[in-house]
Amino acid sequence: MGRLIQWNVMSLDGYFEGETKWALDWHGTLLNDEFHAFALEQLQQAEALLFGRITYEGMAAYWQTATGDIAGYMNSLRKYVFSRRLKEANWQNTTLVTEDMVEAVRAIKRATPRELYVFGSGMLSAALLEAGLFDEIRLAVAAIVLGKGTTLFGRELERTQMKLLEAHPLSNGCVILRYEPQAR
Repeated sequence: MGRLIQWNVMSLDGYFEGETKWALDWHGTLLNDEFHAFALEQLQQAEALLFGRITYEGMAAYWQTATGDIAGYMNSLRKYVFSRRLKEANWQNTTLVTEDMVEAVRAIKRATPRELYVFGSGMLSAALLEAGLFDEIRLAVAAIVLGKGTTLFGRELERTQMKLLEAHPLSNGCVILRYEPQAR
């Protein structure tokens, strides 16, 4: 069975995007050779990527025209987008999932031998965390305070204890944290 991993970048004050949708200019503070190598290693281990509609639309718009080794993986990997509003998903190797996201992810996990990653996708991430489906939460905490923005999981979740698996500091001030959600 595949392992479901939430991967995201967030600010010190807990935001994964700035004050407006796709306000991600601050992500540039993370980009260096170490971060690139980590991102590439994750993609090499991935079986598939899972997205909510909003993240999917932004990622598809960017990666379909991007070049380089990370773009190659982003475009070639299997992708699932969870949405009742989308009519089609035309990014290469994407399956549109319109039924219950929690049950669909359970089925995808059972059918997948390797790692599955959820990138961004705050509402999807909150639902999957609430359902206890994440095997790991990975966060790259950027050395920046945004002051305003969108929180990753929202603010209405049940308390979930996390076990720290690893804290890996990078030379750019970013710390990559790996957590395992504990059963409630």
